[in-house]
Amino acid sequence: MQPASQNAHLAVLRLSGELSTKARATRRRFLSQLVHNLRDALAAEGLEAEVERAHERVYLRPADARAVELAARVFGVQSISLAERVAFADLPDLVARCAERFAGDVRGRSFAVRAKIVGGRETAPFGARDVERELGAALLPVARRVDLGAPEATVRVEIHRGAAHLFREKLPGAGGLPLGTEGRAVALVSGGFDSAVAAWQMLRRGVRLDYVFCNLGGRTHELGALRVMKIVAERWSYGDRPRLHALDFRPVVQELMERSEPRLWQILLKREMLRAAARVARSVRGQAIVTGEALGQVSSQTLANLAVISEATTVPIFRPLIGFHKDEIIALANRIGTGPLSAVVGEYCAIVPRRPATAARLADVLRQEEKRDGGALEHALKTSERIDLRGYDPDTQLLGDLETGSVPPGALLLDLRTREEFAAWHPADAVRLDFPEALRAYPSFAKDREYVLYCDYGLKSAHLAELMREAGLHAHHFRGGSRALRRWLEEQVRRSTGAS
Repeated sequence: MQPASQNAHLAVLRLSGELSTKARATRRRFLSQLVHNLRDALAAEGLEAEVERAHERVYLRPADARAVELAARVFGVQSISLAERVAFADLPDLVARCAERFAGDVRGRSFAVRAKIVGGRETAPFGARDVERELGAALLPVARRVDLGAPEATVRVEIHRGAAHLFREKLPGAGGLPLGTEGRAVALVSGGFDSAVAAWQMLRRGVRLDYVFCNLGGRTHELGALRVMKIVAERWSYGDRPRLHALDFRPVVQELMERSEPRLWQILLKREMLRAAARVARSVRGQAIVTGEALGQVSSQTLANLAVISEATTVPIFRPLIGFHKDEIIALANRIGTGPLSAVVGEYCAIVPRRPATAARLADVLRQEEKRDGGALEHALKTSERIDLRGYDPDTQLLGDLETGSVPPGALLLDLRTREEFAAWHPADAVRLDFPEALRAYPSFAKDREYVLYCDYGLKSAHLAELMREAGLHAHHFRGGSRALRRWLEEQVRRSTGAS
């Protein structure tokens, strides 16, 4: 969005319509929380701005494009404009100042004037229609015509607290309720599309969240989930310090596979996850569990199975995506910023039997659960890791010597991207393998070679490099994915050219 003028110095933040319906005391509390979150956002991004709070608006000064983009991610902000604040004596004075400011914008174009009086009649001794009529008449001589339906230029004036704010555009905000106004819950997350979007939906309703991650795929599964939830924490959780509780659930899966019927594996696993989340919720004083389940999306999410799964705990379970289509969820994930990473993490899956139950009976599930001793779940809870998402670097902490920032001489480069991406660019000596093909083929790789793997985001390559290490192969994943590898190779060429 371009500023209203080169002298724009103020960002006008309009509050979510839901805040205006609250009682005075509740509205004051919500607005205080919003201002706190906004200041936390500015501090997190290293921006300095004065926050001016009013009953109907919040103003940022000075403001630039970065501050506007940041404020758009603070829940409770409905829309934002970069504006000029203009003092005026009366309606003719206001019209003259606005006409001078907007003449260049409407010259030779169709236009409309939109005016708004914010607050009661004490704000101005005239109405919004008076401003629109008088300012429109003043601008018409330089414009082509007035067009209230589809104007080429729109002139906007908001009058509040004895001053006029002049601007042309509105940037949509996140809306919703300020984070922290509706208590705390925990969200079960996997790193896939659904759980991250479900968490975002609850954050947007003002609920602070801690996250429970049940690790099914080792270090690289944890890396993927951490990268996804770090985006949610750093871009959408201003005013809070969300934590991720990472539990190693592989022993739990192993126990289920050894002691229960395959058709019920997924239902039993989801019930264990809910039990784990309930324990974490009690420890952080959370009042509910949030999941990313959508009705009918997979076999464990039929109405009958969800009813059986929900019986595992008395803690309330919220499913904000229950009626969503998958394409709607993916579109929201892309808006939030988690979509590209979740597309990779989604390849990690739990136990998938050949014929899963689609309408399990609670009595059958309870009989299967009598065979477990609960030791695996207790161990997962006792050994869980609590991670401050806003202060944690998952790549540094998790990958260690598994990753590399260079390609050793003689190493074989394995490209795990799509055929189209490979055709668009790849190192001359790279070998491309489809990820599923590579997962099947790596046990037969020569053990006397060194391998450097790369993909788009570094999740597939890290996962495969970890498996190859466990198989006794000398493998690394390239830190930062294909873009980082390309930059490194280009730097090597520049150095070689300069040296010659």
